[in-house]
Amino acid sequence: MQQPAVPELAHTHTRPIHWVATAAALAAVVAGSSFVQPDAATAVQKDGPEAVAKRAPGPAPDAADVTFPIDCGPVRAVVVRTAGGDLDGDGTPETVAVVRCDSSMGTPPNGVYVITRSTRPDTAPRVVATLVAPKDRLNVMDLAIRGSAVAATLLGYSSSDIPNCCPDERRRTTWKWRDGHFIASDPADARSV
Repeated sequence: MQQPAVPELAHTHTRPIHWVATAAALAAVVAGSSFVQPDAATAVQKDGPEAVAKRAPGPAPDAADVTFPIDCGPVRAVVVRTAGGDLDGDGTPETVAVVRCDSSMGTPPNGVYVITRSTRPDTAPRVVATLVAPKDRLNVMDLAIRGSAVAATLLGYSSSDIPNCCPDERRRTTWKWRDGHFIASDPADARSV
């Protein structure tokens, strides 16, 4: 058997002192890790209700839960159309509602309102904008949300002499949220019906 050219090194043989040094180093690592811990897990959200609502928007508000600013006298207000979508880009959907007085005769004017959920869960949805007021004497034929725009076909009157039964003007209107409020854009195709 040939002898190695290099004599055996002392550290290539395990001795009890090596085991003691390894155990001491391992104990130091374990002890040191007990001082550096991640934050405790909790079931409480650190974000406020607005941040939680942005992550989980939920459905658009129900128009049946809202008191609309329309004066119907002895009859009640009825919601005839709704559409829902995120109109202001905050991640929470709004509802656009077409409301009129419940009348068995004639063509009562419509109001078009934007409603949103309250930031407090125990509070009913609320009206945040009026797109068409009943005093404008308009009727809404269709309503849609396309992206972040509200689109509607409005029937109106060319003069106050036109009876409520027979609107003689028709126009397509779109509302978009800009700089904190809704801006209406009436295309040039307003025409008589």
